[in-house]
Amino acid sequence: MEQRVVLITGCSSGIGLSLAVQMASDPAKTYKVYASMRNLAKKERLLEYVKGFHKDTLDIIQMDVTDQQSIQDAKEKITENRVDILVCNAGVGLMGPLETLSQDTMRQILDVNLLGTIRTIQTFLPGMKTRRRGHVLVTGSIGGLQGLPFNELYCASKFAVEGVCESLAILLQHFNIHVSLIESGPVNTHFLSNLRQSESGDAALLQVDPLTRDLYDTYLQHCSSVFHSAAQDAQDIVQVFLEAIQSPSPSLRYYTNSALLPLTSRKLAMHDGSQYIRAMSKLIFSSSGPEDP
Repeated sequence: MEQRVVLITGCSSGIGLSLAVQMASDPAKTYKVYASMRNLAKKERLLEYVKGFHKDTLDIIQMDVTDQQSIQDAKEKITENRVDILVCNAGVGLMGPLETLSQDTMRQILDVNLLGTIRTIQTFLPGMKTRRRGHVLVTGSIGGLQGLPFNELYCASKFAVEGVCESLAILLQHFNIHVSLIESGPVNTHFLSNLRQSESGDAALLQVDPLTRDLYDTYLQHCSSVFHSAAQDAQDIVQVFLEAIQSPSPSLRYYTNSALLPLTSRKLAMHDGSQYIRAMSKLIFSSSGPEDP
């Protein structure tokens, strides 16, 4: 049986690394995985996991999703001249009061999370259309389904990705191409340690009003609590990716953490949004828990 060619972005750590290892380690050698990352100096961790035993199922290639030429160069390194499964996983986080975010920082977040995803899909979609088959999977986020305070730019990027994927899914069904969003909550990966975050000593943060700073401190404590109680391991997320990849009829959305579903359902049930906003505010900023609608 011909191997299915897989390209995964953001494989230097976390979900991308774990998914690449899992798929390349399939005993039946079902997949030929191209694991891409912006900085190849970070490939050693991936190489340590595979230990050189997957020469016929794994290649590591350089690809920067913010650079169109880099994406094109990566495409030319795929010897099969096709991608059957495209996993858009590269992403960065950003946390802090909106007033503290520079124009350059905001552009960088949108460039990676939104435009990087779009550039990657643009590059590989024509081949899938020509072959009339393919599967595009995107690492989504609970932050793309509901707003989170002090995550305005991150949520904006993820909300936009939801719109891109949903719109494409409607069109691409006519080409036998599936689109799947893997919606995750907090994950125990290097994503958190790599998160761009306003720190207490930052000059910009010191210029913010005292109430906002107090609420930001409370939010950081809330995040720490949530990660402690609800964060999943990358391998848990990988299993959901594999469920989507192996399904003969993939869904548009897969939710990795059932504990977060009530929040999303609650938002949809509160049609004008005001009750939801009050409930979320109480959940995050008060120890007494969410207010019943």
